[in-house]
Amino acid sequence: MRTQRQVVDYSLQKRAVLRELLAGRIGTYDVCDASPYLKNAARFHGEPTDHRCPICRGENLIHVHYIYGDELKQSAGQARTRAELPVLAMTLREFQVFVVEVCPGCDWNHLVEQFLLGRDGLTGEATDATGSAVADGSTARRRREAQR
Repeated sequence: MRTQRQVVDYSLQKRAVLRELLAGRIGTYDVCDASPYLKNAARFHGEPTDHRCPICRGENLIHVHYIYGDELKQSAGQARTRAELPVLAMTLREFQVFVVEVCPGCDWNHLVEQFLLGRDGLTGEATDATGSAVADGSTARRRREAQR
């Protein structure tokens, strides 16, 4: 996606959890605890992957994309398909996406990554809350952070 920015990858955290599980310091029940809401979101809004579950190795993982942002209002916290994200990115100024992987077999789930999407990332020219152009991008960033 063109406007994807500020990506945070959680693969090191996932490796640490799997290492703790293999060492016996945590149990399978501690990591295979997907809620019924998450499993339903995976079933209806998830994107199948080619990666096998690291726990049961019997099912392929499913990625669920959750969206959050001030402009979303009541839609914040909903799961969306990956195909819907570019459309939202062109209509909204900025929103955050959290990608969660889920195993439908053993209920493994883990946060994979998070990133920002939206029109604010399209141009090199930053805008403030009123939509006015701002010369310095760091100034616009500070203003947005102060508004949160």
